[in-house]
Amino acid sequence: MSDSPTLPTGRYRAFLFDMDGTIISSIAAAERVWGAWAQRHGLDVENFLPTIHGARSVDTVARLALPGVDAEAEARAITQAEIDDVEGILQISGAAQFLNSLPADKWAIVTSAPKALAARRLQAAGVPVPAVLVTAEDVAAGKPDPGGYLLAARKLGVAAADCLVFEDAPVGIAAGVAAGATLAVVTATHRHPMDTPHASIAGYDGILAIQDADGCLRLEKRSA
Repeated sequence: MSDSPTLPTGRYRAFLFDMDGTIISSIAAAERVWGAWAQRHGLDVENFLPTIHGARSVDTVARLALPGVDAEAEARAITQAEIDDVEGILQISGAAQFLNSLPADKWAIVTSAPKALAARRLQAAGVPVPAVLVTAEDVAAGKPDPGGYLLAARKLGVAAADCLVFEDAPVGIAAGVAAGATLAVVTATHRHPMDTPHASIAGYDGILAIQDADGCLRLEKRSA
């Protein structure tokens, strides 16, 4: 299936959202910081940048196995540079209004970003910070490991299998699938169509979240 919009049709106990590329767009800022870092380390920037999205910084650096490079120290420096550079960070269209419409105990964010960076980017984009925010520090392994989504569901008091996960990147989609959740792929920042068996949305302007009498959430298209 291509990424033409197809709403999930189920009923869910909670919504779990990735952050970057799913409810905010920080691609320009992230690629400025990572591009400069890659140049300093002699990497092929064009080929390297697509690999950074959706993963924890420490995992991205460690995966390269660069001689003499301390992945933890480099990740801390990269995070600080990203905290300092939030120029051009925006919400995905309609995201703040959509999130503000959700009951506070029915949604969470699961991001590969550290907590300080996540809070800074959400603030820069004007997006609300949820009561449950799972960040890089909260898990032993980053996406595609499902631990972040499992933890968020547990904190909300629901099973991950009863959740709808909103994701944009392959590693995050894999994490959601591994957690047993249903997936909605957000295509707003995709530069090329993504073949996916999952439902997809272009953004949040055209959808509504409806809460049933038993507390379950479902999605509906907003009437014109």
